[in-house]
Parts: sequence; C-alpha cells; structure tokens
Amino acid sequence: MRGAETLGPDISALASRDLEGLRAAWRAAYGPPPNLRSVELLRLLLAWRLQADAQGGLDRETRRRLARKGPVQAEGLDLGAGTVLTREWQGRRVEVVVEPGGFRHDGQLYPSLSAAASAIAGSRWNGPRFFGLRKSAT
Repeated sequence: MRGAETLGPDISALASRDLEGLRAAWRAAYGPPPNLRSVELLRLLLAWRLQADAQGGLDRETRRRLARKGPVQAEGLDLGAGTVLTREWQGRRVEVVVEPGGFRHDGQLYPSLSAAASAIAGSRWNGPRFFGLRKSAT
C-alpha cells in the first residue's frame, strides 16, 4: 500500500492523457479497460482505482454490505421474464425476449437490453429508449 504523498503525481499525470493513453494506463494496471468513450469518466475511474489501491479500497464491512445487497437493478425498468419487446427497425420487425439471465434476440443472450439494442442497430443505443420504454432526451 502506497502513501498518499506518492499518489499525487500519478493522478496529476492522468490530466494530460487522451482516451487511448488512459486506456493504456488502465490496461497496464488492471487488464482490459472499461468500454467507455468519455475521457473524463475514464480519468475519474482510473484516479479512484489508484487511490483505492494506495489506501486499501473499501473496508471489509462495506464490501460485505454491498455483496449482501446484490447486483444493482436499473431504475424504473421492471420487465418480467417472458416479456417480448418488439420494434420495427430498418424495415424489419425485431423481437427481444426478457429472460431471467438477460435479453434474448435471434438466439443470442445479451446481458442488458442496451447490449441487445446495440447489436440490432449496429451502433450504441440505450435499450429502453430503443424499444420506446423511455422518452427521448429533449
């Protein structure tokens, strides 16, 4: 565990890195980087990880409480297993079936509705917005 006095230069150096530089730093320290396009968000995550490593991270009780709470659920999206979401996309009807382990489209199971929508569209999409479950940003 490193002291806070030696951590400052590492975090300060993140400010001058572009997205690829931040991804390289993450890869060197932690393996494959998160799939983010936001330089600022990746910079914040990397700074947090460096601080957590230097200062010991979350204490055991906090980790235990978080584990007991289980995975984070998306707010406002409570689709029961078996629900079929349909939409017209580029002249064809697409369907996604909600399953306990994710969202199935064309025989493939996706971990999130956004992952399924992105696979259908061929570009990054918010799943609830793609299927009309959330209003568009105005």
